[in-house]
Amino acid sequence: MHKLQSALRIGAVLFVSTVASAHVVSAPPPAPPNPQLHLTGTEAYTTGGKDFIRYRYDVANKDAYPNAMFAAAPRLPPCGANTKASRTWVDVFDERGKRLNGFCSFGSPADLGKIWFALEQGVTPPSYVFIVLTDRLTKAKYKSNLADTTL
Repeated sequence: MHKLQSALRIGAVLFVSTVASAHVVSAPPPAPPNPQLHLTGTEAYTTGGKDFIRYRYDVANKDAYPNAMFAAAPRLPPCGANTKASRTWVDVFDERGKRLNGFCSFGSPADLGKIWFALEQGVTPPSYVFIVLTDRLTKAKYKSNLADTTL
């Protein structure tokens, strides 16, 4: 009888440890941080007979964003005629919230180093701009700091 009780105890311990390990759930990855936007430079260019200044920006912490955020998302609404727009869209705003440009086809976090907006030459730029990353799958928004428009 003693052997049977020992075997039952061992079986119960194994069962409990198996059930306990089956219910271990790993924590979800931490949410990405807000973007750290900074001006990398400006450039003059001409198109359509008009002269423009392009203001180029980079996100210093772009490596903190998962590739999945920039994967093509054909099941989400298109961006104009682009039916394979990325899951996350990036919009550029002036400090008052006026939209200056947007990007809906970034394919990886590295593309956050290619953000820009342009103004016709002679137009005074806003003092500051910011970006908002909108993850269309999770509905999460990530707003950057205010970044200068001058170096």
